[in-house]
Amino acid sequence: MASVIACDLGTGSTKAALFNPDGRCVAQRVVPCRTEHPMVGYHEQRPEAWWNSVLTSIAALLAEAKGAASDVGAIAVSGHSLGCVPLGPSGELLQDTVPIWSDSRAVDEAEWFFQHVDPDHWYRTTGNGFPAPLYTLFKMMWLRRHHPDIFERASVIIGTKDFINYRLSGVIATDPSYASGLGAYDLLAGDYHDGFLAAAGFDRALLPPVQPSASVLGAIRPDVAAQLGLPGTVQIVAGGVDNSCMALGAKTYEEGNVYSAMGSSSWLTVASARPLLDLRARPYAFAHVVPGMFVSATSTFSSGTSLDWVCRTLMPVGNSGEGTSYDATMAMAALSPAGANGLLFVPTLGGGTSLEGGPLVRGGFIGLDLKHDRPDILRATLEGIALALRVALDELRAMTAVKQEMVMVGGGARSLVWRRIFANIFDCTILKTAVDRHAAALGAAALGFVGIGAWNDFARIDAQHVVEDRVEPDGSYAALLELALKAYRTAAEQQAAIAPQMAALRSAIG
Repeated sequence: MASVIACDLGTGSTKAALFNPDGRCVAQRVVPCRTEHPMVGYHEQRPEAWWNSVLTSIAALLAEAKGAASDVGAIAVSGHSLGCVPLGPSGELLQDTVPIWSDSRAVDEAEWFFQHVDPDHWYRTTGNGFPAPLYTLFKMMWLRRHHPDIFERASVIIGTKDFINYRLSGVIATDPSYASGLGAYDLLAGDYHDGFLAAAGFDRALLPPVQPSASVLGAIRPDVAAQLGLPGTVQIVAGGVDNSCMALGAKTYEEGNVYSAMGSSSWLTVASARPLLDLRARPYAFAHVVPGMFVSATSTFSSGTSLDWVCRTLMPVGNSGEGTSYDATMAMAALSPAGANGLLFVPTLGGGTSLEGGPLVRGGFIGLDLKHDRPDILRATLEGIALALRVALDELRAMTAVKQEMVMVGGGARSLVWRRIFANIFDCTILKTAVDRHAAALGAAALGFVGIGAWNDFARIDAQHVVEDRVEPDGSYAALLELALKAYRTAAEQQAAIAPQMAALRSAIG
């Protein structure tokens, strides 16, 4: 009756959570992670900070759950995607900071690659629907071009959660869900695509071997076990990429299941036996952590990050020197009516998806008037994120049947104000369950339980989703929100159209 520690390595924080054998989260600790932006398009984090956040959060977790350490049977990690972490011949870290998933610097490398590879064939094979420069393959090409000394020393390039697994177990490996964000992974074949690797000038020897998401990599390293006070018998399970782990934890692991994830970025994800691909909308698809399944998603990149920026930059500052609290933010937004008194917000502050205009696009408030105040700004921000996701949802609805009940997980699920906004703008029922912000950690924990043989399958996840709130769309707002959606689509198209000129302006300024 072993318990499992799940580590959810997110963009903004690392969460360590302890799950009992039934799959219930009994304790958690969160440690913030900082992203650095040294230049436009550069989004970097420190792998040592990831590792320290994992050690700190697990240690705090075990300190809270007295006596729990002896019952831990496995650790499983969920991690944000598209990482590029070069390791030397002895497994040493070669860079203090590395690009994370949202880093878009490799524009020239992607352009060169697609002079030699048909982009539509590449997308149909890989399912990689994000703007191409975000994918690891092109970050590797950028590293080789701009830091050849570091690249020459690299014996392997791995991702975020695989770096943590290496530090935990001493084993270098990845899983299909993380590998499918490489930019050179054949989704249906379930293997690296040698043709794409050759076009980029790489050999598969530079990449980690791929093992099933629930496979056991090995026992925890003795020094790490001693540092954390864990038994040396704790097994390290391969784990998966965050969106696939979150899909599993959010009950999206059978055909047609769908969920909405609200975090630093936000996405809508459906599970299916084959990836959903479309050359215009370009949903991004990953191998699921569940064997034989795929998750396909449409998204907006800057949701939580845009809200955070608005709160830090435009909202009043409290006595502590910090911006308005989350609850106060939502209460203030509720003072503004639906439609935010005619103010729109396009949330692509950190760049957009392929559908939104790609890495060069930026966001903005549209229709600002002297009458607008802080509640309008906050309401418009929440509605703008929901409208961006409604555009993404309509693309999924055009490709497959999407259920009219949607589980919402992540930070955005906390607020009744925001859940009502989503229900009205999505025109569907929004469910908040007891899993809430634990979805990715629960998915990782489930892989741990299956990996060590404590669970036969993933069915126990369903019992954790006790419905805490159900929000139905309010039909009285339908006409108003249809106008808002129409205006939003036009505003987003205009932001995409002006993106090259704005990028040139930013470049000229330096």
